[in-house]
Amino acid sequence: MHEDRAQHEPGVLSPELDAALRQHARRRLLGRGEQLYAFGSVPDALFCVEEGVLRLSVTSPEGRESVLSMVTQNQWFGEASLFSGEPRGNDAMAIVASAVLIVPAAAVHQLVDHRPDFLLQFLAMMGRRYRMILSRMDDTVLRPLPARLAREVLQAHGRELAAAGPHHPVTLRFSQEEMSQMLGASRQSINRLLKQWERGGAIEVAYRSLTVLDPEALRLLTERDEG
Repeated sequence: MHEDRAQHEPGVLSPELDAALRQHARRRLLGRGEQLYAFGSVPDALFCVEEGVLRLSVTSPEGRESVLSMVTQNQWFGEASLFSGEPRGNDAMAIVASAVLIVPAAAVHQLVDHRPDFLLQFLAMMGRRYRMILSRMDDTVLRPLPARLAREVLQAHGRELAAAGPHHPVTLRFSQEEMSQMLGASRQSINRLLKQWERGGAIEVAYRSLTVLDPEALRLLTERDEG
């Protein structure tokens, strides 16, 4: 983990703060589909994905689910409710078997009380999340679906590449249903685009996974749709 990642990625903190939080953490294992916390629950902890992927989502009174984000390895989350003291504003669920680090709220508050610079890191992290949400809202209104989907795939590819290294194709955990919920599109539209890109050699699609073969082709797709 590096300082430059903490400046750009939502959920990534400096190595010093990350290590300090881990000293107070307990580990919880989640099965696929198991809930970590529910909308409206008490914000009594901060969380970090140690292994796996968690989905943060909200559900309307009519039962329609909207995916806010996917939280991947070494990303922290849950800070907004923890510092505001308000109930959780989303559900958090493991989409694959996962391990989560849980840091009690009291330990987090004690750390920031003694280190104001740690509090500034949390504020910056919340700002990055807010900017990401605004960007996604703008995309929904202003950019066509191919550009939005290509960008989501590229962002996930970049995160995995940072962990795995640049010497081989990166395989992503990928659900067409979850991506359709995140982008506000039909699953059929997502499937149609993926098949088109697979025929062009940019990706390879398998069950609940996607391998990026030609990231530059995806970048060209986003540039074409921007213009």
